Amino acid sequence: MELNNNEDKATPRTMLGRRLRRMREDTDLSIRALAEKVGYPYSYLGRVERGEQLPSEALVSALDAHFGTSGLFADLWEMTHNEVIADYSRKVVSREPDAERIEVFNSSVVPGLLQTPDYARELFRTGLPGTNDDELTERVAVRMHRQHIFEREEAPFYWAIMDEAALKRPVGGQECMRGQLGRVLQAVGHPRVTVQVLPFAEGAHSILGGGLTLLTLKSGGTIGLVESFDSGEVVESPKRLARLSQSFAVVTSKALPEDKSINLIRQYLKDYENEHDC
Repeated sequence: MELNNNEDKATPRTMLGRRLRRMREDTDLSIRALAEKVGYPYSYLGRVERGEQLPSEALVSALDAHFGTSGLFADLWEMTHNEVIADYSRKVVSREPDAERIEVFNSSVVPGLLQTPDYARELFRTGLPGTNDDELTERVAVRMHRQHIFEREEAPFYWAIMDEAALKRPVGGQECMRGQLGRVLQAVGHPRVTVQVLPFAEGAHSILGGGLTLLTLKSGGTIGLVESFDSGEVVESPKRLARLSQSFAVVTSKALPEDKSINLIRQYLKDYENEHDC
């Protein structure tokens, strides 16, 4: 990703790069020497120092370990996430770690917190034409990092309703879909994850063609996000949130029970396993 035209404007990305360069120089290390110590190409470290590329989560951990910075680079890396998250969804995504319950409806794709890297990359590649490989990698890394909330001791309750279209549409081809549906089936093994499928047979409904996310926060508040294919709106009005909650309840009532949903996902997975990429 290119730097902002205003080179003097500090961003989390450039701050991370500057801090890395300062610490490297303070310890009298050349960029090649540091690259050898942390096990990454020096050209990659150079792009990170110049703010041209976000480091991977693994590199961030290696830098904190090498310099003994107790999570400094990890904290800066967390701040850089905002650069690759859509403006309209940033506020809601940033509150996911504070959520007691996350309710999601997607009308055409698998929800982000259940996506595999290959599936997410294909969505970004086709949804953001012209995006270079480095930026695609960054966006995928951020989405995968968000999924760490399920590894917490007190993970949020996650309830996802997927339209059957998300199972039918072969995003990234047959192999990608085999991995993706396998990931969904793995996710439902988590005690706090519920996935249901809204079948084609149910016809039209109030959220057709869009997406809905409702976060119930540990503090007791609720925040919502309504999305279309290239835009979205954060909802905090109690009156509107009540209507959105009702819409989610209606869609849930139309969806297959969890056991039948899992059986349908397995059937689609079997179909993809029996097919071959052209």
